[in-house]
Amino acid sequence: MTEPQRTAPLSVVLGAITSARGAVIGAAAIAFSGVGGTERLLLALGIFAAASLVGAGVAFVNWRRLTYTVGETDIRVESGILSRAARSVPYERIQDVSLEASLLPRLFGLVAVKFETGAGGADDLALQYLTAAEGEALRRLVRERRDEELAAAPLPGAPAPVAAEQPEEGEVLYALTPRRLLAFGAFEFSLAVFAVLGGLLQYADNVFGVDVWDVDLWYRLLKEEGAATVAALGPLAQVAAATAGLLALVAVGFLTGIVRTVLRDWGFTLTRSARGFRRQRGLLTRTDVVMPAHRVQGLVIGTGLLRYRFGWRALSFVSLAQDTEGESHVVAPFAKDAEIARIAASAGFRLPDAATPWHRASTRHRTDTAVRDAAVFAGLTVAAAIFAPFGLFLIPLGAALVAVGVNLYAWEFRRHAIDGSQVYASHGFLSPTQEIATRLKLHSVEIAQGPLARWRGYATVHLGLAGGTFAMHGVPLAEARALRAAVMETISATDYSRLDQPAADQAFSTAQSGFSANRLAT
Repeated sequence: MTEPQRTAPLSVVLGAITSARGAVIGAAAIAFSGVGGTERLLLALGIFAAASLVGAGVAFVNWRRLTYTVGETDIRVESGILSRAARSVPYERIQDVSLEASLLPRLFGLVAVKFETGAGGADDLALQYLTAAEGEALRRLVRERRDEELAAAPLPGAPAPVAAEQPEEGEVLYALTPRRLLAFGAFEFSLAVFAVLGGLLQYADNVFGVDVWDVDLWYRLLKEEGAATVAALGPLAQVAAATAGLLALVAVGFLTGIVRTVLRDWGFTLTRSARGFRRQRGLLTRTDVVMPAHRVQGLVIGTGLLRYRFGWRALSFVSLAQDTEGESHVVAPFAKDAEIARIAASAGFRLPDAATPWHRASTRHRTDTAVRDAAVFAGLTVAAAIFAPFGLFLIPLGAALVAVGVNLYAWEFRRHAIDGSQVYASHGFLSPTQEIATRLKLHSVEIAQGPLARWRGYATVHLGLAGGTFAMHGVPLAEARALRAAVMETISATDYSRLDQPAADQAFSTAQSGFSANRLAT
């Protein structure tokens, strides 16, 4: 395939439908407004038709002007109507090819093809849209060309090529069953539906001629109708009605969380093959993402306020690429510790255990944080004692005491560690989060101190990690300097041109096996 190719012709139809969908809101606003008088419905239909036709025309021209060429050494995409843009990506720079299909493209059998280059975000190359068969064929062809390029002239730091005939399915490391998916959704309690309803109510005054945000209107209705109705129910009925309303609110929150989770994570599967980690998920929008193992820079293990009490956690990979939400790739959204440990080991990471040399943050940092958070409530306490009725000052005073207690307790969970191959950080006590990074993947280290930290003798250690952030807060200054020296020792001893070669990893592990993590204590 060396001749310029176009995307699927159905892309034009999809573009026209998308334009028409965007014109619906504007047409509806005109239809329910006073613009146009009695002819406003015809005016709305005319605007809708005109916007749809213009959108279809633009979609057709864009389709005609966009071509892609799968060459011998690179893939090239040319696009633009008035001004042309041409982009070429060599095969050896393509980490992998991912397929994504939202609901509307899936109805037409179309997929978006995304070429993962490691740059992340808008810098990655994408084609919208190809048929599902064309997308699979293009992914296979690009992988074959990429493997041929790497086999013929491997670049420093490039991952080892994988044989094209080698099966991609691999071993299933994690899968969300429907039963577990529903349990996961129950923990994703959300009242976002009320935010949507609030947005829709903004148009109620145009449709019904009622200003729903008029406080005086609702007050009069409650005074004239509501008070009499509630009073007629009796005490027991009033309590029952209030309880029913609260239960309905909770039910809506749980139902919203379940629906959102099912739409996002239906069929969630994580497999490990020779090409890396492959994640598939989604009911309406189906995504198929491959993450090469060498691109995994670190791990983030998080949880929720309630999930933590039931032993459920979430695992994310920190990498050069990100999910559509702009976050690290979630590879196990609702898993137990044993499942997370298995995935981490497959990615070359080791979870902390009893032998991990944990260090807590400075006690001075703990004290300063507690004083800072309590100072605001202390000021309110003084103001309430002077100007407010007697006894009200106890409320902010109690809040100040709670702030102090929370900070003192949270200090027990604010920890960090370093050993011969990894660095660790942990924070949070209601929903603790752990971060793990390989020392091989760190490329910088920085000690940051504000005026108070300089005076009190502690610092924040920032570790440079591609695709993410890694910080250790409240580290005693002497310990921070020892930590920086240890990390710099790794950076200076690492040949980053061979970073992704297994032999280099093994040699580094052997060389670092004698490194003493107790250096931090000296």
